[in-house]
Amino acid sequence: MRYFCTYFDCHYLARALVLYDSLKRHCPEFKLWMLCLDEESHAALAKLGLPEVNLLRLHDLERDDAPLRQAKTNRSLLEYYFTCTPALPLFILNHHSEVDLITYLDSDLYFFADIQPLFDEIGNNSIAIIAHRFSEAFRKWEWNGIYNVGWVTFRRDANGLACLEWWRERCIEWCYDRIEGNRFADQKYLDDWPARFQNVVVLQNKGANLAPWNIGNYKVTLRDGAIFVDDQPLVFFHFHAFKQLAGWIYDTQLAKYRVVPSSVVIGNIFAPYVREVISRSNQLGPSCAAPLRSVRKNPGSLLGGFARLLKRQYLIVINGRVL
Repeated sequence: MRYFCTYFDCHYLARALVLYDSLKRHCPEFKLWMLCLDEESHAALAKLGLPEVNLLRLHDLERDDAPLRQAKTNRSLLEYYFTCTPALPLFILNHHSEVDLITYLDSDLYFFADIQPLFDEIGNNSIAIIAHRFSEAFRKWEWNGIYNVGWVTFRRDANGLACLEWWRERCIEWCYDRIEGNRFADQKYLDDWPARFQNVVVLQNKGANLAPWNIGNYKVTLRDGAIFVDDQPLVFFHFHAFKQLAGWIYDTQLAKYRVVPSSVVIGNIFAPYVREVISRSNQLGPSCAAPLRSVRKNPGSLLGGFARLLKRQYLIVINGRVL
C-alpha cells in the first residue's frame, strides 16, 4: 500500500481529481488524503465517494495546532496554503499509525507510468526530494529552490519525523511569497536537507517531475505507446501554471522557458491532460471555479501570441480536441 497526500481549493479541484485518476491507473494500491481548503471542494468530493480517498477539511488540520492557526493571521491566503504543506503529512503520520511512508504531491501532477521505480529508488531512505533540474539557460532560477516541492516523501522514523517537524516549524515561523535571505515560501528550506538530515535521497529518475522548466534538457519520444524521457519512461509531469488564457487558447508555460514542443509533447503529454481536466470540470458543474482560467496581468502583443500559437507553445482546444 502506498500513501499520498495533497491539498487544493476549488480552483484546483478538477486538477486534483485528474491527479487521482492518473494515480489510480499507475499505482495498484494506494490511499490519498485530500485536504480541501474550502467547503466547496469538500462538498463536491464527498458526493463522489472515491474509495481510495480520505477527505480532510482545513479545520481538521488546524484544530489541535495553535501555532498553525496563529500563522494564518500574519500572511496571505496563498502563503498560508504554503505553510500547510509540511503540516499535512505530519498530521497524517500523527493520526494514522498504519502509514509507514507518506508522500506529499502537488495537485497539478499527472502520472503516465508505473510509480514503483521511484519507490525502488527511495529504498530504505527516510526522506526523498527531487531537484528542479532547470535547463542550463535558467539555472539561475534556483534562487527559488534547488529542489521542487511537487514530490516530497517522509518515512515514519527518527530522521523522517525530525525533518518534517523542522520544516513545519520553519514554515510557521516564516513562509512568504518572496525571497528573503535563504528563504522562499515553503520550498527553499529544502536546499540543505541532504547536509542537514540523514538518509536523504535525491531522486534521479529523469521521468519524475518532468516540467516546462526542465523539459529542454531531454529528448522526449514515443516508443510502443509509452513516453520516454531520454532512456527512461515518463513517470509524471508537473503542469505548473498551465492555464486558460482566453476562450479556447491555453498557455503551456513552454514559451517562458524557450521550449518549442514536439508533437509527442503536445499530443501525448498536454492533450490528454487538458482533456481530462475539462472533463472533470464539466462533471463538477458550475459550483466549482473554472480550473484553468486566469486573467493575464501582461497579455503581451498579438504578434507574440500568434508566434507562440505557431510554435505550439499556446494550445487551441475546441470541444476537448487539441488542434
